Amino acid sequence: MVIDPATTKYMIKATIRADGVIEKSDVVGAIFGQTEGLLGDELDLRELQRSARVGRIEVELESKNGKSQGTITLPTSLDKVETVILAAAFESIDRVGPCKATIEAEEVEDVRVARRKQVIERAKKLLNKVLEEGKVEGGSIADNVRQAVQIEEIINFGPERCPAGPNIEKSDAIIVVEGRRDVLNLLRYGIKNVIAVGGTNLPKTVADLTKERITTAFVDGDRGGELILKELLQTADIDFVSRAPQTREVEEIPQKLVMKALKNKIPAEQYAEMYNIEMHKSKQDTFSKNTNNEKEPKKESKSSSSKKSSSSKGKSDDYFSILDDVSGSLKAVLLDKKDKEIKKIPVRELTDELKKSKNIETVVFDGIITQRLLDIAHNKNVKTIVGMKMGNVVKKPKSVKVVTKKK
Repeated sequence: MVIDPATTKYMIKATIRADGVIEKSDVVGAIFGQTEGLLGDELDLRELQRSARVGRIEVELESKNGKSQGTITLPTSLDKVETVILAAAFESIDRVGPCKATIEAEEVEDVRVARRKQVIERAKKLLNKVLEEGKVEGGSIADNVRQAVQIEEIINFGPERCPAGPNIEKSDAIIVVEGRRDVLNLLRYGIKNVIAVGGTNLPKTVADLTKERITTAFVDGDRGGELILKELLQTADIDFVSRAPQTREVEEIPQKLVMKALKNKIPAEQYAEMYNIEMHKSKQDTFSKNTNNEKEPKKESKSSSSKKSSSSKGKSDDYFSILDDVSGSLKAVLLDKKDKEIKKIPVRELTDELKKSKNIETVVFDGIITQRLLDIAHNKNVKTIVGMKMGNVVKKPKSVKVVTKKK
Protein backbone atom coordinates (compact mmCIF):
# COMPACT_ATOMS: atom_id res chain seq x y z
CA MET A 1 0.00 0.00 0.00
CA VAL A 2 1.37 3.41 -0.98
CA ILE A 3 1.16 5.95 1.83
CA ASP A 4 -0.82 9.13 1.25
CA PRO A 5 1.81 11.80 0.50
CA ALA A 6 -0.21 14.31 2.54
CA THR A 7 0.46 12.31 5.73
CA THR A 8 4.18 11.68 5.10
CA LYS A 9 6.42 13.05 7.84
CA TYR A 10 9.79 11.43 7.13
CA MET A 11 11.62 9.75 4.27
CA ILE A 12 14.16 7.00 4.96
CA LYS A 13 16.96 7.01 2.37
CA ALA A 14 19.47 4.16 2.25
CA THR A 15 22.10 2.72 -0.11
CA ILE A 16 22.59 -0.96 -0.93
CA ARG A 17 25.57 -2.88 -2.31
CA ALA A 18 25.54 -6.58 -3.20
CA ASP A 19 28.25 -8.99 -4.35
CA GLY A 20 26.17 -10.28 -7.23
CA VAL A 21 23.32 -9.45 -9.58
CA ILE A 22 20.04 -8.88 -7.72
CA GLU A 23 16.61 -7.48 -8.58
CA LYS A 24 14.20 -5.10 -6.84
CA SER A 25 11.94 -7.92 -5.69
CA ASP A 26 14.93 -9.60 -3.99
CA VAL A 27 15.65 -6.42 -1.99
CA VAL A 28 12.02 -5.90 -0.90
CA GLY A 29 11.74 -9.56 0.08
CA ALA A 30 14.95 -9.39 2.12
CA ILE A 31 13.76 -6.27 3.98
CA PHE A 32 10.42 -7.82 4.93
CA GLY A 33 11.91 -11.25 5.69
CA GLN A 34 14.93 -10.22 7.75
CA THR A 35 13.21 -7.50 9.81
CA GLU A 36 10.18 -9.70 10.66
CA GLY A 37 10.00 -10.13 14.44
CA LEU A 38 13.13 -8.01 14.94
CA LEU A 39 11.34 -4.89 16.24
CA GLY A 40 8.23 -6.39 17.78
CA ASP A 41 4.60 -6.23 16.65
CA GLU A 42 4.39 -2.40 16.88
CA LEU A 43 7.07 -1.88 14.23
CA ASP A 44 6.38 -4.90 12.02
CA LEU A 45 6.66 -3.65 8.44
CA ARG A 46 3.70 -5.62 7.11
CA GLU A 47 1.42 -4.31 9.87
CA LEU A 48 2.70 -0.76 9.37
CA GLN A 49 1.85 -0.93 5.66
CA ARG A 50 -1.61 -2.35 6.34
CA SER A 51 -2.31 0.56 8.70
CA ALA A 52 -0.92 3.05 6.16
CA ARG A 53 1.78 4.24 8.56
CA VAL A 54 4.54 3.48 6.06
CA GLY A 55 4.41 3.62 2.30
CA ARG A 56 5.80 1.46 -0.45
CA ILE A 57 9.47 0.50 -0.45
CA GLU A 58 11.04 1.99 -3.59
CA VAL A 59 14.25 0.45 -4.93
CA GLU A 60 16.55 1.70 -7.73
CA LEU A 61 19.31 -0.74 -8.78
CA GLU A 62 22.21 -0.80 -11.20
CA SER A 63 24.31 -3.89 -11.99
CA LYS A 64 27.86 -3.70 -13.31
CA ASN A 65 30.72 -6.21 -13.48
CA GLY A 66 28.67 -8.80 -11.62
CA LYS A 67 27.87 -6.51 -8.68
CA SER A 68 24.83 -4.42 -7.81
CA GLN A 69 24.31 -1.13 -6.06
CA GLY A 70 21.45 1.30 -5.66
CA THR A 71 19.13 3.25 -3.36
CA ILE A 72 16.18 2.42 -1.14
CA THR A 73 13.52 4.94 -0.03
CA LEU A 74 10.61 4.48 2.36
CA PRO A 75 8.09 7.21 3.35
CA THR A 76 6.65 7.04 6.88
CA SER A 77 4.14 8.84 9.08
CA LEU A 78 5.71 7.40 12.24
CA ASP A 79 7.25 9.68 14.83
CA LYS A 80 10.95 10.55 14.65
CA VAL A 81 12.14 7.88 17.09
CA GLU A 82 10.19 5.07 15.43
CA THR A 83 11.42 6.15 12.00
CA VAL A 84 15.12 6.11 12.92
CA ILE A 85 14.69 2.68 14.60
CA LEU A 86 13.19 1.38 11.37
CA ALA A 87 16.06 2.94 9.36
CA ALA A 88 18.61 1.32 11.67
CA ALA A 89 16.89 -2.05 11.21
CA PHE A 90 17.63 -1.87 7.48
CA GLU A 91 21.33 -2.08 8.32
CA SER A 92 20.87 -5.48 9.98
CA ILE A 93 20.21 -7.06 6.56
CA ASP A 94 23.30 -8.97 5.39
CA ARG A 95 22.01 -11.03 2.44
CA VAL A 96 19.77 -10.33 -0.53
CA GLY A 97 18.72 -13.47 -2.38
CA PRO A 98 21.86 -15.61 -2.75
CA CYS A 99 24.24 -12.65 -2.45
CA LYS A 100 26.07 -11.05 0.43
CA ALA A 101 24.85 -7.47 0.81
CA THR A 102 25.17 -4.36 2.96
CA ILE A 103 22.58 -1.65 3.48
CA GLU A 104 23.48 1.74 4.96
CA ALA A 105 20.89 4.26 6.12
CA GLU A 106 22.18 7.55 4.68
CA GLU A 107 19.50 9.98 5.80
CA VAL A 108 16.14 10.40 7.51
CA GLU A 109 14.68 13.48 5.83
CA ASP A 110 11.98 15.58 7.47
CA VAL A 111 9.63 15.97 4.49
CA ARG A 112 7.77 18.84 6.14
CA VAL A 113 10.97 20.92 6.33
CA ALA A 114 11.60 20.36 2.61
CA ARG A 115 8.03 21.39 1.84
CA ARG A 116 8.37 24.51 3.96
CA LYS A 117 11.49 25.46 1.97
CA GLN A 118 9.54 25.01 -1.27
CA VAL A 119 6.74 27.19 0.06
CA ILE A 120 9.21 29.90 1.12
CA GLU A 121 11.01 29.88 -2.26
CA ARG A 122 7.75 30.06 -4.16
CA ALA A 123 6.50 32.85 -1.90
CA LYS A 124 9.70 34.83 -2.60
CA LYS A 125 9.17 34.52 -6.36
CA LEU A 126 5.54 35.60 -6.08
CA LEU A 127 6.53 38.56 -3.88
CA ASN A 128 9.20 39.66 -6.36
CA LYS A 129 6.63 39.49 -9.14
CA VAL A 130 4.21 41.63 -7.14
CA LEU A 131 6.96 44.16 -6.37
CA GLU A 132 8.03 44.33 -10.03
CA GLU A 133 4.44 44.93 -11.12
CA GLY A 134 4.14 47.61 -8.44
CA LYS A 135 7.24 49.37 -9.78
CA VAL A 136 5.75 49.51 -13.27
CA GLU A 137 2.39 50.77 -12.04
CA GLY A 138 3.98 53.32 -9.73
CA GLY A 139 6.43 54.69 -12.28
CA SER A 140 5.87 57.77 -14.35
CA ILE A 141 4.58 57.60 -17.91
CA ALA A 142 7.95 58.89 -19.13
CA ASP A 143 9.79 56.07 -17.30
CA ASN A 144 7.48 53.45 -18.76
CA VAL A 145 7.93 54.80 -22.28
CA ARG A 146 11.71 55.00 -21.79
CA GLN A 147 11.81 51.39 -20.57
CA ALA A 148 9.80 50.26 -23.59
CA VAL A 149 12.34 51.92 -25.90
CA GLN A 150 15.19 50.17 -24.06
CA ILE A 151 13.52 46.78 -24.52
CA GLU A 152 13.19 47.52 -28.23
CA GLU A 153 16.89 48.48 -28.40
CA ILE A 154 18.17 45.30 -26.75
CA ILE A 155 19.26 42.62 -29.23
CA ASN A 156 20.18 38.93 -29.12
CA PHE A 157 23.76 38.67 -30.39
CA GLY A 158 25.54 35.61 -31.76
CA PRO A 159 24.51 31.92 -31.94
CA GLU A 160 23.97 31.86 -28.15
CA ARG A 161 21.61 34.89 -28.47
CA CYS A 162 23.41 36.86 -25.77
CA PRO A 163 21.48 39.97 -24.59
CA ALA A 164 23.35 43.01 -25.91
CA GLY A 165 23.13 46.69 -26.82
CA PRO A 166 22.65 47.72 -30.46
CA ASN A 167 26.25 49.00 -30.80
CA ILE A 168 27.97 45.82 -29.67
CA GLU A 169 29.05 44.75 -33.15
CA LYS A 170 30.61 48.04 -34.31
CA SER A 171 32.20 49.37 -31.10
CA ASP A 172 35.96 49.18 -30.58
CA ALA A 173 35.42 48.85 -26.82
CA ILE A 174 32.81 46.68 -25.10
CA ILE A 175 31.45 46.18 -21.59
CA VAL A 176 30.72 42.63 -20.41
CA VAL A 177 28.03 42.29 -17.71
CA GLU A 178 26.30 39.40 -15.98
CA GLY A 179 22.69 39.37 -17.19
CA ARG A 180 19.91 40.86 -19.30
CA ARG A 181 18.77 43.30 -16.62
CA ASP A 182 22.29 44.70 -16.38
CA VAL A 183 22.16 45.38 -20.14
CA LEU A 184 18.81 47.12 -19.75
CA ASN A 185 20.07 49.34 -16.93
CA LEU A 186 23.10 50.48 -18.96
CA LEU A 187 20.89 51.11 -21.99
CA ARG A 188 18.81 53.35 -19.75
CA TYR A 189 21.85 55.63 -19.41
CA GLY A 190 22.82 55.53 -23.09
CA ILE A 191 25.53 52.85 -22.85
CA LYS A 192 24.92 50.64 -25.90
CA ASN A 193 28.20 48.72 -26.34
CA VAL A 194 27.31 46.15 -23.67
CA ILE A 195 26.79 42.37 -23.72
CA ALA A 196 25.74 39.84 -21.05
CA VAL A 197 27.30 36.44 -20.36
CA GLY A 198 24.11 35.13 -18.73
CA GLY A 199 25.83 33.12 -15.95
CA THR A 200 29.18 31.53 -15.10
CA ASN A 201 29.62 29.63 -18.39
CA LEU A 202 31.26 32.03 -20.85
CA PRO A 203 29.54 31.97 -24.28
CA LYS A 204 31.92 31.59 -27.24
CA THR A 205 30.41 34.71 -28.79
CA VAL A 206 31.57 36.82 -25.83
CA ALA A 207 34.97 35.09 -25.65
CA ASP A 208 35.60 35.88 -29.34
CA LEU A 209 34.57 39.53 -28.91
CA THR A 210 37.01 40.02 -26.02
CA LYS A 211 39.89 38.94 -28.27
CA GLU A 212 39.12 41.73 -30.75
CA ARG A 213 37.87 44.62 -28.59
CA ILE A 214 39.07 46.56 -25.55
CA THR A 215 36.98 44.84 -22.89
CA THR A 216 35.78 46.01 -19.48
CA ALA A 217 34.19 43.45 -17.17
CA PHE A 218 31.49 45.21 -15.10
CA VAL A 219 30.02 42.93 -12.42
CA ASP A 220 27.97 43.05 -9.20
CA GLY A 221 29.59 43.93 -5.90
CA ASP A 222 28.59 40.64 -4.28
CA ARG A 223 29.95 37.08 -4.08
CA GLY A 224 28.24 36.10 -7.35
CA GLY A 225 29.93 38.96 -9.18
CA GLU A 226 33.28 37.92 -7.73
CA LEU A 227 32.89 34.35 -9.07
CA ILE A 228 31.82 35.50 -12.54
CA LEU A 229 34.73 37.95 -12.67
CA LYS A 230 37.17 35.20 -11.70
CA GLU A 231 35.91 33.02 -14.55
CA LEU A 232 36.07 35.91 -17.04
CA LEU A 233 39.68 36.66 -16.11
CA GLN A 234 40.59 33.00 -16.58
CA THR A 235 38.72 32.36 -19.84
CA ALA A 236 38.43 35.68 -21.71
CA ASP A 237 40.73 38.54 -22.76
CA ILE A 238 39.67 41.17 -20.21
CA ASP A 239 41.48 44.54 -20.25
CA PHE A 240 39.77 46.37 -17.38
CA VAL A 241 37.72 45.49 -14.30
CA SER A 242 34.87 47.50 -12.83
CA ARG A 243 32.65 46.56 -9.85
CA ALA A 244 29.34 47.88 -8.59
CA PRO A 245 29.51 49.20 -5.00
CA GLN A 246 29.75 46.47 -2.36
CA THR A 247 26.54 44.37 -2.05
CA ARG A 248 24.94 46.38 -4.91
CA GLU A 249 23.98 45.01 -8.33
CA VAL A 250 24.66 46.55 -11.74
CA GLU A 251 21.01 46.14 -12.70
CA GLU A 252 19.75 48.46 -9.93
CA ILE A 253 22.39 51.15 -9.38
CA PRO A 254 21.60 54.70 -10.61
CA GLN A 255 23.40 56.55 -13.39
CA LYS A 256 25.82 58.36 -11.08
CA LEU A 257 27.12 55.10 -9.59
CA VAL A 258 27.29 53.40 -13.02
CA MET A 259 29.45 56.21 -14.42
CA LYS A 260 31.60 56.36 -11.29
CA ALA A 261 32.23 52.59 -11.36
CA LEU A 262 33.21 52.65 -15.04
CA LYS A 263 35.44 55.70 -14.54
CA ASN A 264 37.27 53.97 -11.67
CA LYS A 265 38.00 50.78 -13.61
CA ILE A 266 41.43 49.25 -13.07
CA PRO A 267 43.64 47.17 -15.38
CA ALA A 268 42.66 43.51 -15.32
CA GLU A 269 46.24 42.40 -14.61
CA GLN A 270 46.32 44.68 -11.58
CA TYR A 271 43.08 43.19 -10.24
CA ALA A 272 44.28 39.63 -10.90
CA GLU A 273 47.51 40.24 -9.01
CA MET A 274 45.67 41.85 -6.09
CA TYR A 275 43.43 38.80 -5.66
CA ASN A 276 45.89 36.12 -6.86
CA ILE A 277 43.86 35.08 -9.91
CA GLU A 278 45.49 33.17 -12.78
CA MET A 279 44.68 35.13 -15.93
CA HIS A 280 43.98 34.09 -19.51
CA LYS A 281 47.35 33.94 -21.30
CA SER A 282 46.60 34.86 -24.92
CA LYS A 283 47.41 38.57 -24.53
CA GLN A 284 50.96 37.69 -23.55
CA ASP A 285 51.67 36.42 -27.09
CA THR A 286 52.07 40.02 -28.29
CA PHE A 287 55.41 40.55 -26.59
CA SER A 288 56.81 37.20 -27.70
CA LYS A 289 56.14 38.09 -31.35
CA ASN A 290 57.80 41.47 -30.94
CA THR A 291 60.97 40.18 -29.23
CA ASN A 292 61.76 36.85 -30.89
CA ASN A 293 63.86 38.51 -33.60
CA GLU A 294 65.72 40.96 -31.37
CA LYS A 295 69.49 40.86 -31.55
CA GLU A 296 71.58 40.32 -28.45
CA PRO A 297 73.06 43.60 -27.18
CA LYS A 298 76.81 44.02 -27.45
CA LYS A 299 78.81 43.31 -24.32
CA GLU A 300 80.30 46.35 -22.65
CA SER A 301 83.80 46.73 -21.30
CA LYS A 302 84.31 46.31 -17.57
CA SER A 303 85.07 49.99 -17.03
CA SER A 304 82.02 51.30 -18.85
CA SER A 305 79.88 48.64 -17.17
CA SER A 306 81.18 49.72 -13.78
CA LYS A 307 80.40 53.37 -14.45
CA LYS A 308 76.89 52.51 -15.64
CA SER A 309 76.32 50.33 -12.58
CA SER A 310 77.24 53.18 -10.27
CA SER A 311 75.03 55.60 -12.19
CA SER A 312 72.13 53.13 -12.20
CA LYS A 313 72.40 52.66 -8.47
CA GLY A 314 72.07 56.38 -7.90
CA LYS A 315 69.07 56.59 -10.19
CA SER A 316 67.42 53.65 -8.46
CA ASP A 317 67.65 55.48 -5.12
CA ASP A 318 65.96 58.50 -6.67
CA TYR A 319 63.24 56.29 -8.13
CA PHE A 320 62.64 54.63 -4.77
CA SER A 321 62.24 58.08 -3.24
CA ILE A 322 59.53 58.87 -5.81
CA LEU A 323 57.98 55.44 -5.20
CA ASP A 324 57.78 56.16 -1.47
CA ASP A 325 56.01 59.45 -2.22
CA VAL A 326 53.26 57.75 -4.28
CA SER A 327 53.00 54.63 -2.08
CA GLY A 328 49.37 53.95 -1.14
CA SER A 329 48.01 56.56 -3.58
CA LEU A 330 47.59 54.32 -6.66
CA LYS A 331 49.40 57.02 -8.68
CA ALA A 332 52.01 56.80 -11.44
CA VAL A 333 54.78 59.32 -12.13
CA LEU A 334 56.02 59.68 -15.72
CA LEU A 335 59.59 60.92 -16.29
CA ASP A 336 61.48 62.07 -19.41
CA LYS A 337 65.04 61.07 -20.39
CA LYS A 338 66.46 63.69 -17.98
CA ASP A 339 64.33 62.25 -15.14
CA LYS A 340 62.12 65.32 -15.07
CA GLU A 341 58.50 64.72 -14.14
CA ILE A 342 56.17 64.91 -17.14
CA LYS A 343 52.97 64.27 -15.22
CA LYS A 344 51.39 62.30 -12.37
CA ILE A 345 48.33 60.19 -13.20
CA PRO A 346 46.09 57.51 -11.62
CA VAL A 347 47.44 53.96 -12.16
CA ARG A 348 44.23 52.98 -13.98
CA GLU A 349 45.14 55.45 -16.76
CA LEU A 350 48.77 54.30 -17.09
CA THR A 351 48.46 51.90 -20.04
CA ASP A 352 46.36 54.36 -22.06
CA GLU A 353 48.82 57.18 -21.34
CA LEU A 354 51.81 55.07 -22.43
CA LYS A 355 50.10 54.11 -25.69
CA LYS A 356 49.60 57.73 -26.76
CA SER A 357 52.85 59.27 -25.40
CA LYS A 358 56.25 59.37 -27.15
CA ASN A 359 58.76 60.93 -24.75
CA ILE A 360 58.35 58.84 -21.60
CA GLU A 361 61.66 57.33 -20.46
CA THR A 362 60.77 56.08 -16.95
CA VAL A 363 57.59 55.07 -15.14
CA VAL A 364 57.42 54.96 -11.32
CA PHE A 365 54.07 53.75 -10.00
CA ASP A 366 52.28 52.39 -6.95
CA GLY A 367 51.33 49.03 -8.38
CA ILE A 368 52.30 45.63 -9.75
CA ILE A 369 54.39 45.27 -12.91
CA THR A 370 52.44 43.06 -15.33
CA GLN A 371 53.20 41.40 -18.65
CA ARG A 372 50.86 43.76 -20.49
CA LEU A 373 52.55 46.84 -19.02
CA LEU A 374 55.99 45.54 -20.07
CA ASP A 375 54.73 44.78 -23.58
CA ILE A 376 53.45 48.34 -23.99
CA ALA A 377 56.62 49.83 -22.46
CA HIS A 378 58.74 47.82 -24.91
CA ASN A 379 56.69 49.00 -27.91
CA LYS A 380 56.82 52.66 -26.76
CA ASN A 381 60.59 52.63 -26.01
CA VAL A 382 60.18 53.16 -22.27
CA LYS A 383 63.55 52.32 -20.68
CA THR A 384 62.72 51.80 -16.99
CA ILE A 385 59.68 50.59 -15.03
CA VAL A 386 59.70 50.99 -11.23
CA GLY A 387 56.90 49.36 -9.22
CA MET A 388 56.03 47.77 -5.91
CA LYS A 389 56.58 44.19 -7.10
CA MET A 390 56.68 41.93 -10.16
CA GLY A 391 53.49 40.23 -11.27
CA ASN A 392 52.91 37.12 -13.39
CA VAL A 393 55.45 37.95 -16.13
CA VAL A 394 56.20 35.22 -18.65
CA LYS A 395 58.91 37.03 -20.63
CA LYS A 396 60.70 40.23 -19.69
CA PRO A 397 61.94 42.45 -22.57
CA LYS A 398 65.67 43.16 -22.60
CA SER A 399 65.06 46.76 -23.61
CA VAL A 400 63.14 47.59 -20.40
CA LYS A 401 64.86 47.75 -17.01
CA VAL A 402 62.62 46.58 -14.20
CA VAL A 403 63.11 47.82 -10.61
CA THR A 404 60.90 46.64 -7.75
CA LYS A 405 60.72 47.51 -4.09
CA LYS A 406 59.51 44.06 -3.07
CA LYS A 407 61.54 41.09 -4.25
